[in-house]
Amino acid sequence: MISMSPVTAASSTTVKPQGCTNLKLRQLVRVVGAHYDAEVGKTGLKTTQYSLLSYICKLGPIRAVELAQQMHMSASTLSRNLRPLIDAGWVEQAPGPDARSWFIQATADGHAKRTEAQRRWRAAQEALNARLGAQRVVALHALIDESLTILDDEGADLGHE
Repeated sequence: MISMSPVTAASSTTVKPQGCTNLKLRQLVRVVGAHYDAEVGKTGLKTTQYSLLSYICKLGPIRAVELAQQMHMSASTLSRNLRPLIDAGWVEQAPGPDARSWFIQATADGHAKRTEAQRRWRAAQEALNARLGAQRVVALHALIDESLTILDDEGADLGHE
């Protein structure tokens, strides 16, 4: 008898999903997040801080409102998440073209911290790939991307964006 993965089985027969998709996704996010947090945390950064610092290094100098839009977060959340990076000296606010605007940019220490954290992130990614297997990770990414596309399209159809 040939064994099929749940994904293959679901696509070849009529199957009713069991359990809560939200719960299952949250469980996966917690486990994967803890894996990355443990590795990236060795640099003194949380993974969320690493992501923010990476965006700033890539896009900066950038206005806060534009950075918040790029990261799909509110201005208040961005402000709260920037504070520890500014306090550590990895990010700074520089004056913009007028008195009311500011640019956010990484400092030299911030670029160095991002490089260090990027090495740790890569180690976490490679360890996860090894543990799950490259084929499973590729399939997971494809399923996530496909699901996001479908859900984003449905949101646009319903007037949600």
